[in-house]
Amino acid sequence: QQSLAEAVKEINKEPGRMVKVGFIGIGIMGRGMSLNLATKGFDLTVWNRSADKCADIVKAGAKQVGTPAEVIKACDITFACLADPAIAEAVALGPDGVVAGMGAGKAYVDCSTVDEACSTKIGAAVVAAGGRFLEAPVSGSKKPAEDGQLIFLAAGDKGLFGECEAAFAAMGKKSLYLGETGAGARMKLVVNMVMGSMMNAFAEAMSLADAGGLQSQDLLDVLDAGAMSNPMFRLKGPAMAQGNYPAAFPLKHQQKDMRLALALGDSLDVSMPVAAAANESFKKAKAAGRGDDDFSAVHSVLKK
Repeated sequence: QQSLAEAVKEINKEPGRMVKVGFIGIGIMGRGMSLNLATKGFDLTVWNRSADKCADIVKAGAKQVGTPAEVIKACDITFACLADPAIAEAVALGPDGVVAGMGAGKAYVDCSTVDEACSTKIGAAVVAAGGRFLEAPVSGSKKPAEDGQLIFLAAGDKGLFGECEAAFAAMGKKSLYLGETGAGARMKLVVNMVMGSMMNAFAEAMSLADAGGLQSQDLLDVLDAGAMSNPMFRLKGPAMAQGNYPAAFPLKHQQKDMRLALALGDSLDVSMPVAAAANESFKKAKAAGRGDDDFSAVHSVLKK
């Protein structure tokens, strides 16, 4: 069976195929995503606001340039994974940004978690400049990004979705096409709203068990043996029991996603009392200085 790297090399031989890829945003998620592209045979060009964060990617074979516009000009398809809507818009629409380098034959795939309005604005600007646009926010955190096990929630240009198949396969385990631009953003907010609400309930359960004289490991064993067993509890629980919250998905980003999900609910007249309560806990943890810790650090402000 042909490996992914071999398949990419075969594609490189075919004229007219999009083979030069870019990556913008080498953060917690972007580092793992871009390293997978670099080590699996892709012709990769990268940019990050803090240039030193690109060192490992360059060592793996990528080229580094000085602006997002340069990435777009050098590549056929450019991926981005940025922290929030403000940064996503600044990188896409600002001086020497994505749109400044955009033109016919170029494509932009935004994997950032943003609201629908932000994604639609960026997409419209890309298309107006002659390019093609796909939103593809990811479900997964640091370890899945490193392991190439992300889930891409894509929407927008369907033809571009097909052309991204090999890159998605290098970075993830599944990619879904959800329809017109905005559907990916909405799906990601729904998914992260569930995740944040679950984490709050889990943290409350651990705090209640501890206050009631029960052992954390016993609680984890009971949960893992029943219908509520899930990878998040297994992965986060032992560290939470020790009061450790190493950042895989920063709490400040989870709170941002809860805020955006609640705003979506407001716009659609959907009542979300559980998510609203969870958001208040994340806000409390963020105010307590836990914003850069993992989102499981919400446990620290719920403990007795």
